[in-house]
Amino acid sequence: MTTHPSLPSPSQSAVFAASAPSAPDAATPPAPRTYDVRTHGCQMNVHDSERLSGLLETAGFVDLAGLPAGERPEVADVVVFNTCAVRENADNKLYGNLGQLRQAKLKKPDMQIAVGGCMAQKDRGTIIERAPWVDVVFGTHNIGSLPALLDRAAHNKRAEVEILESLEVFPSTLPTRRDSAYSGWVSISVGCNNTCTFCIVPSLRGKEQDRRPGEILAEIEALVAQGVVEVTLLGQNVNTYGVEFGDRLAFGKLLRACGEIDGLERVRFTSPHPAAFTDDVILAMAETPNVMPSLHMPLQSGSDKVLKDMRRSYRSAKFLRIIDTVREHIPDAAITTDIIVGFPGETEEDFQGTLDVVRAARFSSAFTFQYSIRPGTPAATMKQQVPKEVVQERFERLIALQEEVSWAENRTLEGREVEVLVAPSEGRKDAETRRLSGRARDNRLVHFAVPDGAEVPRPGDAVTVAVTYGAPHHLVADSGVQGGAYAVRRTPGGDAWEALQDAPNGTGKPAVSLGMPAVGRPTVPPAAPACAAP
Repeated sequence: MTTHPSLPSPSQSAVFAASAPSAPDAATPPAPRTYDVRTHGCQMNVHDSERLSGLLETAGFVDLAGLPAGERPEVADVVVFNTCAVRENADNKLYGNLGQLRQAKLKKPDMQIAVGGCMAQKDRGTIIERAPWVDVVFGTHNIGSLPALLDRAAHNKRAEVEILESLEVFPSTLPTRRDSAYSGWVSISVGCNNTCTFCIVPSLRGKEQDRRPGEILAEIEALVAQGVVEVTLLGQNVNTYGVEFGDRLAFGKLLRACGEIDGLERVRFTSPHPAAFTDDVILAMAETPNVMPSLHMPLQSGSDKVLKDMRRSYRSAKFLRIIDTVREHIPDAAITTDIIVGFPGETEEDFQGTLDVVRAARFSSAFTFQYSIRPGTPAATMKQQVPKEVVQERFERLIALQEEVSWAENRTLEGREVEVLVAPSEGRKDAETRRLSGRARDNRLVHFAVPDGAEVPRPGDAVTVAVTYGAPHHLVADSGVQGGAYAVRRTPGGDAWEALQDAPNGTGKPAVSLGMPAVGRPTVPPAAPACAAP
């Protein structure tokens, strides 16, 4: 690949090499070295970024955002990009952001820039070719190497690139700086064994590797002891959990075991694969009170021909049967999905199949995407790529239909009481509307009003209110100021949030927690934990 014309020549690029920081003046205490982790992509990346923050804090850095505004430098000493490679504009976004830091690096040669995540795993040395002021490139399998790579780059005064092909240490063993006091992510597996033709994730994250059930439950119990009241179980395909240790019912057992953890109020998970969705998981959801009545299950397309071309090993009829079964056992479940428009070879008839499934499924919301070519995927070389203008027109029709469905579904909730887990801020207009926001049990976003003189809930507390208006993308609950339902329940999550507001670091985030002990596949099987019992 040729070097971008705006970049410096090789002789000039030496100015971008990392160097060790100069010794501070003995008369003044050294300023803390700061970090800034910038995250793009999915929830897995968000959780990985919590670990990257934990590693940097353990290495002595402080969060740039946690410093008082007057003491905060313009740019951090270490800037880390945790990247995504799924979307078409991922490359442009990364290199645009790197370009913006070029001048900062010229002014402050000691600062270091690191690029990790899926884009780093995919592009490897190309990143240094296009942005020679980058100091470190690391992949999805070795996020724990970041501090050592930064030290090595500073010592050697050159860029360090380390990309491993397989996971050596499960990320849960790394220190973590969680973003939320009352809610936490818990990885149950990494990697993916599917071969969807549009997806590059398996080649970047590797084959599925599962954690032992006892490890997962121990981590959740540790989080609850810190005040967490809600956890989200993460995996590329959470419902194939157990494939490594030969228990195809392991995920349902894990959900039931979560129900036995005192103090854990809400359990969510993302994302299951329709092909592996079984009735035991639906029953576990329905029969475990703290497993929330919400399900995100990617459809991708309503056309059986397109699903076959995507190598999605289910068809539209099976998808709808799963939804019918979920609603039979969990009538109030809110079901969301992902849909791709304009996959190669998609005809108008195929697209109409997608619209038909959307009408039948009655999704509460949908994440809709226009297909984009991702180099390295089978779909990238398929013939019959759909013209951009056709994709755009179909995309707009799909959005219009889903908006109609979402609005109608949300209007059915008017007058119904909902329990909201209060968030620090989830609404752009909360300040001007004098409302607070949070998520209902079914994960719908709720903006609610606090009556004059009433108790104001803290983030992490639970509030019971009645829905007064269902909008397409959220619910409004002004019942409290209209003389109706308004009740606050203080929770350990709210206590944990409040305790952090006067913390010395000023970030409002929990302190770094140590990683969970590594427990690989045992040589002698131990007694099965509750969720893995036959």
